[in-house]
Amino acid sequence: MNRRRFLLTATALAGAPALPQSSAERPALALRSVQRLFTSEVEDKPWFYDRETWPRYLDMLAENRFNRFNLSFGLGYDFLRSVTDAYFLFAYPFFLAVPGYSVRAANLPDAERDRNLETLRFISGQTAARGLQFQLGIWMHGYQWENSPHANYTIEGLDAGNHGPYCRDALAALLRACPAITGVTFRTHGESGVSEGSYPFWGTVFDGVKLSGRKVEIDLHAKGIDQSMIDLALATGMPVRVSPKFWAEHMGMPYHQADIRPQEVPEPDHHDSGLMALSTGSRSFTRYGYADLMREDRRFEILWRVWPGSQRLLLWADPVFAAACARAFQFCGSSGAEIMEPLSFKGRRGSGVATPGPGGRCAYADASLRPRWDWEKYLLTYRVWGRNLYNPDAVVEVDPALAAASRILPIVTTAHLPSAANNNYWPEIYTNQSLVEPAKAEYSDTPSPRVFGNTSPLDPQLFSRINDFAGELLEGERTGKYSPIEVAQWLEDLAAAVKPVKARRVDIDVAIQAGLGRFFAAKFRAGVLYAIYERTGDRSALQEALNRYRAARAAWAGLAEKAKGVYVPDITVGELPWLRGHWLDRLPAIDADIALLESRLPSAQPTGDPRVMAAIAQATGRPQRPSAPVHHRVPARFQPGLALVLELTCPPLAAAILHFRHVNQAERWRSAAMERSGPAYAAAIPPVYTGSPYPLQYYFELKSTPDRAWLYPGFPPDLAGPPYYIVRSR
Repeated sequence: MNRRRFLLTATALAGAPALPQSSAERPALALRSVQRLFTSEVEDKPWFYDRETWPRYLDMLAENRFNRFNLSFGLGYDFLRSVTDAYFLFAYPFFLAVPGYSVRAANLPDAERDRNLETLRFISGQTAARGLQFQLGIWMHGYQWENSPHANYTIEGLDAGNHGPYCRDALAALLRACPAITGVTFRTHGESGVSEGSYPFWGTVFDGVKLSGRKVEIDLHAKGIDQSMIDLALATGMPVRVSPKFWAEHMGMPYHQADIRPQEVPEPDHHDSGLMALSTGSRSFTRYGYADLMREDRRFEILWRVWPGSQRLLLWADPVFAAACARAFQFCGSSGAEIMEPLSFKGRRGSGVATPGPGGRCAYADASLRPRWDWEKYLLTYRVWGRNLYNPDAVVEVDPALAAASRILPIVTTAHLPSAANNNYWPEIYTNQSLVEPAKAEYSDTPSPRVFGNTSPLDPQLFSRINDFAGELLEGERTGKYSPIEVAQWLEDLAAAVKPVKARRVDIDVAIQAGLGRFFAAKFRAGVLYAIYERTGDRSALQEALNRYRAARAAWAGLAEKAKGVYVPDITVGELPWLRGHWLDRLPAIDADIALLESRLPSAQPTGDPRVMAAIAQATGRPQRPSAPVHHRVPARFQPGLALVLELTCPPLAAAILHFRHVNQAERWRSAAMERSGPAYAAAIPPVYTGSPYPLQYYFELKSTPDRAWLYPGFPPDLAGPPYYIVRSR
């Protein structure tokens, strides 16, 4: 296949034109989408109304081989409480007056409402003119703000009796008024403002799509979804797509998490009720992944949505991870992916700040760094995503320093996640989680006690929690999971690969991300060492934990100083303390936690225990994952109802274990000891288990001695591939 090389340098930031596309290429993914959110009246109105930016922005998307643009409204709040900025929150009355209803947004002039509709018609038309699909996102269908005395707009003329019919007729009128709209994205769980299980309401709303008189795709956000909701959408006769989150509300490594966290597993005796009846009850496993949607006989398409919790502000561009993500987005016959833009949550939840001059949403204090339009800062991001989603084998060259820096936060997100919710966790400007004192407000979905060492990985099947790993070290019995020390080494190596970049705007963000890598690496090591101290009382372990924590603090202070004067002192992606501020603001909490460790030092005593000394050495050293020459042939298919025998050829081992599961996150993994016969180990997935509509996934855990264990296939050296196998039945 002939491919053109795309040289991505600092000139791309100035808007260098794309090179021609090779006619031999074919898209790997049928749908390659970008989503832009309107979440702040003060920050988003300027770009929404700017008719000069839209042709250039849409040209850029088309040049980078995206084929869908999603303009979304109603994601400014998760719950309709303490609302201050309600512009477009319940979107319909901000666009049109619906005959037969006296529904309006109070304080909104009719002329502005009409201008909004004309602007939407213009944007959707410009999108269609470039051969892109235009998707309209309507994420909020609630209309009553609770405890919101300072809301700038309220909705009049609606009640429980006319709510559903109004939404149906408003949606139909909006689709008729904007004929270039090809699909609508809906959030149907409780954060839509409508109680989960309200099937008659949603059936009425979906009828609005049908009343438009043309084919319009229904895209259902996956959280809280069940077959009844999917069936309502299918009953319209319209094409239906379901869009799970890829790595919760953040960005993880380029594979699908092997398992969800225990917090997302439904409690057996839970009874569904209330606003979030399903998504916090019997369907809680739908919150942050693909749930039970991957049946081979499904009658809907799957679209993966990459949320912007990890990368909200800093420049990201890594073609290796992007290409691996593109392959992951083909998972079990999936049709595509949607990238939520950087700055998606800028000014969210009423935190918007007006900035004079162009490019203000990028939060630069240094005006010389501001682009004319905010999206121009991220041209490299669009190029890497767009080209690799189209063709994962495309050569998209990026400065190695930027590529290395871009891998840091996805790795951190995968291995250690204080909160799956973007409202609670912002790793770019991390709110320090104490090694000692449980978090009181933030990180509400961390297991109790909410301390750093107890935080779960986002993929607990393949990664060890800090406290658990410390126990393994002391007991001398290791699992094959990736340890926090291995993750720390990955981060240290990536940070060491970062060198200065000539383009200043790029260089600053690269340096900050490298600093984040050094910080988290040192703190992961400190966490393991402190957990060793907690179990043994050993003074050496505590002293080493302090040494590493001080190194983490130095890394943070360095990146904060780098950002000083570059970014504004109060960067806002929400109104809460952990959703706004500057890197400098976070230093006092780090210092306070270090002081807590220091206060324990006088009472700590050396144990002289060789086990403890060995554990400290491993926690501070460079880990080396065991390995052995292994051969395994992946079956092309499996036959439902027949045993699937899996063999592994390798030297004799102390143990070999097969881990397997349906591609269904509602289920837990199963294990089977493998028996050796001649040069191979073998185990079978039984017939009763293969008799399922789901594909199978599996991997092996191998152990040569009690303290030497590893996973096969595991991650490749560049960490850009799935650490398990998938076998489908068709």
